[in-house]
Amino acid sequence: MKFFENEDTKIFALGGLGEVGKNMYCVMHNNEIVITDAGITFPEGDLMGVDYVIPDVSFLKKNETKIKALFITHGHEDHIGGIPFLLQTVNIPIIYAPNQAVGLIRKKLEDRNIQYKNLVVYDERTKVKFKYISVEFFRTTHSIPDSHGICITTPNGTVVTTGDFKFDLTPIGPMANLHKMADIGKRGVTLLLSDSTNALNEGMSASESKVDDALSEIFKRETGRIIIATFASNIYRLKHIVDTCKRNGRKITTFGRSMENNIEISIQGGYIKNKDIFISAEEANHLPPNKVCLLCTGSQGEPLAALSRIADGSHKQIKLQPDDIVIFSSSTIPGNAISISRTINKLYLKGVKVFTNTSLSDIHTSGHGSEEELKLMIRLMKPKYFMPFHGEYRMLKRHADIGVLCGIPKENTFVLGNGDVLSMYKGKIKRAGVIQAGDVYVDGNRIGDVGVAVIKDRKIMANDGIVVMIANIDVANAKLLGKINITTRGFVLVNENEALLKDLESISKKAILSKLHNTISFADIKTEVTNVLTSYIQEKTGRRPIILPVIMDIKK
Repeated sequence: MKFFENEDTKIFALGGLGEVGKNMYCVMHNNEIVITDAGITFPEGDLMGVDYVIPDVSFLKKNETKIKALFITHGHEDHIGGIPFLLQTVNIPIIYAPNQAVGLIRKKLEDRNIQYKNLVVYDERTKVKFKYISVEFFRTTHSIPDSHGICITTPNGTVVTTGDFKFDLTPIGPMANLHKMADIGKRGVTLLLSDSTNALNEGMSASESKVDDALSEIFKRETGRIIIATFASNIYRLKHIVDTCKRNGRKITTFGRSMENNIEISIQGGYIKNKDIFISAEEANHLPPNKVCLLCTGSQGEPLAALSRIADGSHKQIKLQPDDIVIFSSSTIPGNAISISRTINKLYLKGVKVFTNTSLSDIHTSGHGSEEELKLMIRLMKPKYFMPFHGEYRMLKRHADIGVLCGIPKENTFVLGNGDVLSMYKGKIKRAGVIQAGDVYVDGNRIGDVGVAVIKDRKIMANDGIVVMIANIDVANAKLLGKINITTRGFVLVNENEALLKDLESISKKAILSKLHNTISFADIKTEVTNVLTSYIQEKTGRRPIILPVIMDIKK
């Protein structure tokens, strides 16, 4: 593409624009590409059978000799979840990540039997220099330890990506490094990419210490067994729960693989220090209720998660007790409200006490900054140009408006989509074209095998079912042998629609006989059967099931 000239610097996203998740951002100068994050999103309900959605990295594959490094801002799934799939597709020479993220990445690679040795831990003091591009880091506050923003210096200007952040003046972990942010801003930021997740929320987000206080009050007041569902990746919340249990003489049992993995990695990394507080489910069942806390996954009502199975009564190790207290220390991810409500209703039916962030304030706070915090980041960085990222379009648009309120000229703000390219040359930025970007579906261990056509077929099968027509023919003598068999799944009840199925047999027979001749084409027969059955079924039922003709050559 001619807009990729050697003199300018290109900035583009392969994921994370117009969506929350799947973050991947690239800066390219001459023959150097540095990548920030490699995340996933989890599929919506209409992506049947899909496990993960990852960015389309076709551009990186074509230019993999230019890739210098992948830099990770922090260890959440929407920033590291795509790494195992990226490494199977593209050669990444080295990955730089903060300490907590490195532990999580190693675990992911081990689970998929991927050998990768060039995984390097960075901190705020680390500086990475290539021929044209240099990279440094600044500490931010988020819901997971070791969160960082990244400052990328190029011959044409400086690009800063904030990663996920909030400003919390009384955090559970270390303070964000406001001084370094201000110093970077003083040196001059050409383009700021800033987290837009909570751009629609006014004011400031609540401090994690308020959540600390609210949860502590519940632990002091309640004498029953406490069951807490929270995000397994919210390490500071887990750390507080552990510390609170320690103060109140409670032991902790964890449920859910992601929860167990995050606790293990946090203990190894030194973020959680009270290792002796964790006990098995069997031990917990023999302790008084006021001495036990169950820490589990399922805050989003996921059907197979620990809390959902506990609510259903199908959990093998834990049964609900009348004086149990269940705390949802989490926010509702868009699309999960119905699942969460279903789980909460089941819990109420079992007679337990349930706390959510609506019934009792401050038992959860977001790790993403609200409007006033976004303004503070802009004021600290003082960028010449502004590109909101990590958010749906309405979030990006609102964040761009916030930038204008903070003095950035409207023409210097860019609300982009994945694949849109910015060109930076001698401190000036303009749009410069589009590269290939989009969604790639992961189904099991297969990357990209499930495309739009497959998803469409799955939707049809889910809505209208499938009709299989099986026929035997004697090719040598151009004869139809025996009776045609019609089998259906998800279309109609066989016992109640015998007349319809007989009509389908008759129509299929006529279609096959019309195509039997000396030079028999199986493709022609299948096409004819599909066409006549589709037309007839739609006329009679108003539905369009998948038609699958099976023709077998029987030699006599």
